Amino acid sequence: MAHGLQIRDEESGYNENLFCIPKHYEEDLEKVFIPHGLILDRTERLARDIMQDMGSHHIVALCVLKGGYKFFADLLDYIKALNQNVDKSVPVTVDFVRVSRNDSPAENISFDGEELSALNGKNVLVVEDIIETGGTMKALLSKIKDKEPRMVKVVSLLVKRTRQSPGYRPDYTGFEIPDKFVVGSALDYNEYFRDLNHICALKENAKGKYRM
Repeated sequence: MAHGLQIRDEESGYNENLFCIPKHYEEDLEKVFIPHGLILDRTERLARDIMQDMGSHHIVALCVLKGGYKFFADLLDYIKALNQNVDKSVPVTVDFVRVSRNDSPAENISFDGEELSALNGKNVLVVEDIIETGGTMKALLSKIKDKEPRMVKVVSLLVKRTRQSPGYRPDYTGFEIPDKFVVGSALDYNEYFRDLNHICALKENAKGKYRM
């Protein structure tokens, strides 16, 4: 599926009482949108597709912090397992970039972290948690391509269907979701909900409880 597993706009999700939810979040969630097991299964398939396309040369997996860390760790576990069971394996190294998302134009987004000079001549896999408009990712890709990598691919656990999107699509998508505010699987609201395994819709009236 080129656009990932599509969650329809009318999808109502699953009753949270059917799943293990931390007690401190039980009253704040509308529904379980994507169960943890389905996330893992889709991540395993993404790892297979990525290795088929990129597994012939040194891969640098670049995690976009903070929200991408859980998806990144799971994806790398599957990639390492595949890489250990082939006749010709390749080095897989990791790096991290922190992107400050704000209301500035995309070209003014700042990046925290390494100089990214080690990307030259490598296959670079950018791992993101969610893509909404795509402006942040385009700015990051511009920085990466300045380092002259051999290949650059982007994988995002989620892609949100929004009217603001100019049509940017990553190379690999876990799930395409409606324009809903979701948390869990390291996606946060003011740093809360990163410890929630499932991806869930957050109740609108719960946001005030977690304001900074």
